[in-house]
Amino acid sequence: MADPSTYRPAPGAIPTSPGVYRFRDAHGRVIYVGKAKSLRPRLSSYFQDLAGLHPRTATMVTTAASVEWTVVGTEVEALQLEYSWIKEFDPRFNVKYRDDKSYPELAVTLNEEYPRVQVMRGAHKKGVRYFGPYGHAWAIRETVDLLLRVFPVRTCSNGVFKRARQVGRPCLLGYIGKCAAPCVGKVSAAEHRELAEDFCDFMAGRTGNYLRRLEEQMQEAAAELEYEKAARLRDDIGALKRAMEKNAIVLADATDADLLALAEDELEAAVQIFHVRGGRVRGQRGWVTDKVEDVDTAGLVEHALQQLYGGGESVPREVLVPALPEPVEPVREWLSGLRGSQVDLRIPQRGDKKDLMATVQRNAQQALALHKTKRASDLTTRSRALQEIADALELDSVPLRIECYDISHLQGEDVVASMVVFEDGLARKSEYRRFQIKGFEGQDDVRSMHEVISRRFRRYLQEREQTGEWAVPEAEEEGDERRTEDGRPKRFAYPPQLLVVDGGQPQVAAARRALDELGIDDVALCGLAKRLEEVWLPGEDDPVVLPRSSEGLYLLQRVRDEAHRFAISYQRNKRSKRLTAGELDSVPGLGETRRRALLKHFGSLKKLRAATVDELCEVPGIGRRTAQTVAEALSSRTPAAPAVNTATGEIIEDGVEQAAEPMAAAPQTAPSQETP
Repeated sequence: MADPSTYRPAPGAIPTSPGVYRFRDAHGRVIYVGKAKSLRPRLSSYFQDLAGLHPRTATMVTTAASVEWTVVGTEVEALQLEYSWIKEFDPRFNVKYRDDKSYPELAVTLNEEYPRVQVMRGAHKKGVRYFGPYGHAWAIRETVDLLLRVFPVRTCSNGVFKRARQVGRPCLLGYIGKCAAPCVGKVSAAEHRELAEDFCDFMAGRTGNYLRRLEEQMQEAAAELEYEKAARLRDDIGALKRAMEKNAIVLADATDADLLALAEDELEAAVQIFHVRGGRVRGQRGWVTDKVEDVDTAGLVEHALQQLYGGGESVPREVLVPALPEPVEPVREWLSGLRGSQVDLRIPQRGDKKDLMATVQRNAQQALALHKTKRASDLTTRSRALQEIADALELDSVPLRIECYDISHLQGEDVVASMVVFEDGLARKSEYRRFQIKGFEGQDDVRSMHEVISRRFRRYLQEREQTGEWAVPEAEEEGDERRTEDGRPKRFAYPPQLLVVDGGQPQVAAARRALDELGIDDVALCGLAKRLEEVWLPGEDDPVVLPRSSEGLYLLQRVRDEAHRFAISYQRNKRSKRLTAGELDSVPGLGETRRRALLKHFGSLKKLRAATVDELCEVPGIGRRTAQTVAEALSSRTPAAPAVNTATGEIIEDGVEQAAEPMAAAPQTAPSQETP
């Protein structure tokens, strides 16, 4: 436990300007990020008598070892920088939102010649019409499936659309009437666009006139004894009404708004959000957060707005909340900047919006109650599991950070290793790492384990020994070149309390030898053998046998199995890339972008191989020297045999499948074996 007075800034050193500050622990990890209208009074408040601080704040300042700040021009800039740093560093003492995924929206690509209806996530694109967001992608597909009967807009990918145009035959949806089949000319581009615009009008809430028009057409068809047409129109009307029932009108005047409500106690808070578009509830989302910092309802609302809109989510005209952030103007200005027009951020006072807010509030209360029902058992179980591990291995304290390592290969090829991290009994996937075995060729799990442990802890020692703590030695692991002086967390900066290896005595001995060679004696080590689920300790002739009903053994098994899964997936990925490497992959000086440009320009490798140097130079980004290199590389190789679609027996050549003779039954081959 650190004494805050040891790192308290000198009097007068803290500016009075707006800014963002970061507290770091002894390992340099950012543990808290905050913002302030004036940095001096805010930071000074952390260094008062610990008895006067909130318990969580006192824990944070005694865990920290340093504090730093960045001055910005306005409170809006402070808000933006605070959000960026919270997303980047994931500080343990900040409010943690578990739901940071992007939510799906129904999109109509009106920027294409033949607009397409599809599910999209992420940032909005110009020329695309969006509806939503929805809580689940299946909710969009159910709605679209009902509407395609009336508005048969294409939903196929560009590849399927191009293929259908080439063969002159529509896909299944074209045959069953759920696509107008513009790919084969059943409707013109203008007619198809009109269908897409009608689809958008209906989704935007302009449904009354369209339904009346269909009912009039049905009556006319029945009067003219065209009963089949009348029945089809009747079914279309029914489909549209069912789609409308899924999104009942809750707010008048085609309101676009997001309603956010909270339910909280001293430790946790549940956030619920209803997305209302065109007066209808289009989607719902929610999450539960730990109140690891001293924050009130207004502060939780501000954090929730950062979480919701900071990742690129579209901002509606109105945002209704239970409490306004303090101060509110920077947040309102930030939201308006994201939207590009004025955003009304307020608390609903009366009418339908207040009633709907009460519904959102009830959903938040139910979500918090359900979470607590599940969480009580989870917290107790994880705590008991960690304590059982500490008792069985005779550790001084419970292992809050556990790292597990596994080796994977296929008959000695593509040898890789994985490192997974569990903190407080939960997987922390952002800390997972992958290794390629570089020290030798062939199969040797013990030697591989020694290499991996040595590399991981050598990096830890290098980073710890540097007084500049955030400077980085030469990158050693895959993707590790991003480490740095700009404050991002380093790959191997934090040691575990317990190191677990997948294996028995040999693997444990190899890991112990690696730690001894580096002089590391403060990390506990054990191995978990698969056959009998025995726990092996270094230097012991007999294993530690945990009861089969032990929560500690179950946690170790989950850690080991996760390391195995992560290693296997990496090994399979490497093997797949090696086996599918194309002829262009080994051409010197030719990167991924220019390879794609070449294949897109010529359409197939066969045509590319037949191209001259002058024709290659016509491709954007390809100079004469590169063109000569590509031509020489391709001319020196024997053309590969055409690929065969094993499902249909068709030969795939030049990007087009051609009919082939029926294939004889392929001989059965022994399945490959992957060694963990």
